[in-house]
Amino acid sequence: MAFWMGSELYAAGKSQVAVTLTPGQSGVFKVTLNGEVVFDKGELGRYPALPDAKELKTKVTNMIEAVTV
Repeated sequence: MAFWMGSELYAAGKSQVAVTLTPGQSGVFKVTLNGEVVFDKGELGRYPALPDAKELKTKVTNMIEAVTV
């Protein structure tokens, strides 16, 4: 799951995004963009679904566009 999500976010940001996968315990899955937690399995009690992945990719794209405009 983490690798798939990382690759999706990297693809959304192209060369303007860095993806770091950090091992955790007990099925931790947290996505942080510029210091802001945008998905936390611990809080939601589930892994991201396809709509979550699309939303995260949109956030990455919007953040990059805001910086490059």
